[in-house]
Formats: sequence, structure tokens, C-alpha cells
Amino acid sequence: MMRVLLVNMPWGSTDVPSLALGVLKRAVMNRVPEAEVEVMYANIDYVDWIQKHVDLGMEDYDFFAQQSFTEGNGDWVFSSALYDDPAWRRRQFDERMSGGKTDRQMALCHRLHELAPAFVAELAGRIADSAPDVVGFTSTFQQNVAALSVAKQIKRLRPEIVTIFGGASCDGPQGAALHRNFPFVDFVLRGEGEVAFPRFLIAVAGVGDFTAIPGLVWRDGTAASVANAMSARPLSPSEIVAPDYDDYFQRYASTVARTWADPRLVLESSRGCWWGEKHHCTFCGLNGSFMEFRSKSPKRFLEELIGLAERHQVLDVFMVDNILDMNYLTSVLPALAAADYDFRMFYEVKANLRRSQVQALADAGVVRVQAGIESLNSRVLSIMDKGVTGCQNVRTMRDAESIGVWVEWNYLYGFPGETTDDYASVIEQLPALHHLPPPGMVGRLAIERFSPYFDRPELGFAELRPHPQYSLIYDLPEAELFDLGYLFEAPPRGIDATVADRLAAAVAEWESAYPDSRLTQCDLGDHIALVNRRPAFDWTTLRVDDPVEMAALRLLDRPYRPAALARKLAVLEPTVTEGDVAELLGRWRGLGLTFADGGQVVLTAVHATNQKLRRVNRRVDDPVTPTPTSVLVGEPR
Repeated sequence: MMRVLLVNMPWGSTDVPSLALGVLKRAVMNRVPEAEVEVMYANIDYVDWIQKHVDLGMEDYDFFAQQSFTEGNGDWVFSSALYDDPAWRRRQFDERMSGGKTDRQMALCHRLHELAPAFVAELAGRIADSAPDVVGFTSTFQQNVAALSVAKQIKRLRPEIVTIFGGASCDGPQGAALHRNFPFVDFVLRGEGEVAFPRFLIAVAGVGDFTAIPGLVWRDGTAASVANAMSARPLSPSEIVAPDYDDYFQRYASTVARTWADPRLVLESSRGCWWGEKHHCTFCGLNGSFMEFRSKSPKRFLEELIGLAERHQVLDVFMVDNILDMNYLTSVLPALAAADYDFRMFYEVKANLRRSQVQALADAGVVRVQAGIESLNSRVLSIMDKGVTGCQNVRTMRDAESIGVWVEWNYLYGFPGETTDDYASVIEQLPALHHLPPPGMVGRLAIERFSPYFDRPELGFAELRPHPQYSLIYDLPEAELFDLGYLFEAPPRGIDATVADRLAAAVAEWESAYPDSRLTQCDLGDHIALVNRRPAFDWTTLRVDDPVEMAALRLLDRPYRPAALARKLAVLEPTVTEGDVAELLGRWRGLGLTFADGGQVVLTAVHATNQKLRRVNRRVDDPVTPTPTSVLVGEPR
């Protein structure tokens, strides 16, 4: 019997199981039933191990796992183990990376860097003693160096154990570079693994041919690295299997991390991006080699979701889909709303949803969305090829706030062709939005592999170089770092530091004001009552009872151009002119009732539904789980 051990290394999030390894375990069980397969949550083992040496809390772990992704702190921590040097490039790290970190964060970087070799030795020893035939590592972002370190030690202890890597950090050229630069990695599997990984195991057992496995990187008889072409066809929905999470929940029940947060399920209902198939957002590298959108049938997804929720008694669900299948709005979501479950779900959506669609999300138990909002200026959004306007983004935030769905978003800048004017008007109007959720972070974009900005230098970033974090972590020439890396730098484009600082300061003011700010409307038929509690505006209540003004407020539920609004209002009152509408909109803008961008205007007041009672401190009660949809340089991810 073949024994297969799949390993989830730091800095994988501790409060969710590994979807990738859960899927691979299920695929092996289905296709190679004679194999014994286990998932080891070494990220959780690390949390328990490190407590003996360092008082590490959830916020500390998240600093490495999520907040400092673009700085590479998590990978640097384990570089000391990879290169057998507890002081590996510490001086260079301090010179380049101390800015923006607290004293505690720097001290943690140093201490964990010193301790990493001891943890790797202990973990590798345990794995070697258990003598599996194959050890597979999943690697996404900050897991790469920890996984390499353990693989290196395993091969020292038991050279006969087969090591294989896969995951987002191994896609395309990255996987080939990893294989040729680290000889203790026997194989790398690039791309989707449900079919290829079981075929690989069969080949390891001597009943198959490595050359016939798409995406596999292996060594021939001369020890040369050979990279098989990746599959040109992504898996169909029927080939995407449901995960097996039994190993995770058994392990999580006894870890100190259990006191940090309740566990969540992580699931996928689709892969790829239907918007990206038509208009690939210029900065997004999320989908790697496969953009084609594929979605599970509503019936199948509902069975998987409810089956896992019942098996593990967990209702908090993190969906990793890059974008919601719009057909789910009339199939999956109504079914969930009608079911006898109290799910709390996260989904990624496109920011052009109508209010009724946001309501459908809420009714189904979706409490948080990443709406793909990266700017509030239509011109910059056009440069991004986002397919939405600034007013649509504000409308989505307003409707979500009305209905009780938290919107996560980031404000990006640094796009080729953007100007100071694209930001000046937005910054001026931000105080009118203080009652809506502020962006989680503000920062200059980094260039992601697989994005149009990476693949098409004519878009404005022709002089790419590997992100500086990689030279602190790996002892490799720049050409190899270029192939190994996911993030890249180029001479800055777009606005300068002065404008960027103004934007950051305005957003900081927004974040400070949000918990106590309010702008609500209550339509009572014969009049509309508005209540304001925003520090930039000194009025508190406003009664609108003029029929034309009430009609204008109701129409501005969606974005309108002033001329089109005037035509609509003239049907009600023929004497209304464009000048009258311009005067009205100017007055309302002075009161902070509207947001204007790209020639459109939209109402900013949310429907009064006791929003204040629903607000929580998200940094304490509901920590954001960012996705790399919006990767920032130096972001506190």
C-alpha cells in the first residue's frame, strides 16, 4: 500500500482547512483507493510548537500569514532553515524592511527567524520517522520557503521519500524554476491536480509514465529538469471534487489556535472568472493559467455545502470563488434562504449588483463580500478594465450597508495614465461617504504574474524586475528570481507621493469617522426624512417633501447623468430645467447627499435599518481575510 502525506505549512491560515489538500485527498481516495492518504496541518503544529518559545497571538500570526504578504516576511522567517543559517540575511532584512513595522513586529521577525531551523528539524524528523512513500506540499504565497525547508530536511533524513510540490506558487514558470533550483524537490505539479495527481501516484508506483502527465516537472536519467506542457483544457465542473476535511477538524480540536477563532469551512462553487474571460482586469493575476469560468451545478454545490456543514457542525463559510456565478442569484441563493440553516458566508462579487441582488445575498446568509472595488473614479476604473463606474461602486457599498452586508475593498493607485485630477474630486467627496465602509487599505499596486500588466509591457510596465523581497529570501540569480516570483516592481506610474499621501490621509480620516457616522433616509410616502451624523456636515435632520425633490431622491437610487435626471423630472413637472437640476444637485452635494463622478450622480444615503446596531470593530471581532485580488506594495495584509 502506498502511503501519501499531504502537508499544509505555515503560513497557511489556521482557522480554515486547506481546500487544495482537501480536494487532493478526496481525488486520491476516489481514483487510487488502495493508497492511504493523510493531510498534516503543520501550520497548526507550528502554532502549538512556537508557544513554548514565543507568546504568539492571532494578530501576530496574521501579520505573517496575510498582512505582510507583499513584504515576504513569512517566507523570510523560514529562509534561515532553508539555508541552514539562523542569521540568514538579517542585516539586509533590517536595512530594507524595518520601515513601517512596529518594534514588536521586528522583534518577532528576528526571533521566529532564529527558531525556524529548530521547528523544521522537528517536523521533518516526525515525517521521516513515519516513513510515507510520497510527501506532497501545497504552496501558496507565504508557504513556499517553509515547505522547501522541510522538503530539504526530509531528503537528508530519508532520500527514498518522494517529494512533490503544487499550488498557486507552482503555476507556470514558477513551478519549473522551483524544480530546477531545488534538487531536493523531486517533482512539481503545475495546474489543477484532481486528475493529474492520482495519475502521478500511479506512475510513482511503476504503472505509468511521467512524460504523459500534463504540467508535471520531473528529472530524466541525466538529472535534468523536464517540464511537461501544461494542460490546455481546464477541468470541467464534474471533475472538480468536493474536499475532505476530516484531518483538519480532528487536528483543530486540540490546538491553542482554537482559542483564537472558531473554524470556518472553505469551499468553491466555481473556478475562473467570467468577467476576466471578456475583460481581464489589467492588474489581476489571480487565475493563473486558467481563466475559463466553470461553475458547479446548483444542486451539486448545495449538497456539498450542506453535507460539509452538517458533518463538521460549522456554518461560517469562506467561498474562494474569484467571482459569483450570476445564475446562483436565482438558484443557489433562494434555496439557501429557504433552507433551515443560519450560514454566515463570504463571497467575491462584481460591484454592479442591483439592490434586489444584494438582498438575495443577505437572505442566503452572505454577510461579507469582496466586491472588486479598487477605485471610486470611473476613468481609473476604465484603465483597470473593471467594467464598473465610480458611482456604481458607491451604490454597491450604499446598498450593502442598507441591507447589512459588509463590503471589503482596497483603494489602489499607480496606474499608467491616471492623473492628479482623477483623485482630487474623489478626495474632496470622501467625507460624504464616512457612513459607508472604508477601504481596508490604500496602496500602490504591485505587478502580479499572469496579469495583463505583466504579460503586456505596452500597457505601461515594460521594465519589470522581481520584487525586492525575493533577493532577501533566496540565494538565486535575478533571472531565476524572475521565474520563481509572483510579484514584480517597475518604475512607478500614475500619481506621485504627494497625491498618494493625501488619499491615504483622507482614508485614515474616513476609517476613524466610520464607527460613529450615519446618513440614512426613510421614505414615508408624503416626505423623505434624512438623518446625518457625519463630522464634516453640521446638519442632523432634513425633511424633503417637495414632490420634484422626492422624485429626484428616489431616481438617484441608481446613477444618473444630470441631463437624463432633468428629463425624467420634467415628466412630473414640465417646468423643471437642467439648470434647476444642477442647482438642486449642487445643494445636495454641499449636504453630502450625493457622490458625483464621470458625469454621473448617485445618492449616498442608506435606508434606515438600525445600521449602528450592526456595526462591529472588524479588526477585533471579524478579521478580514484578504485575497490577492488587490495586491499592494507594503500593504498591512
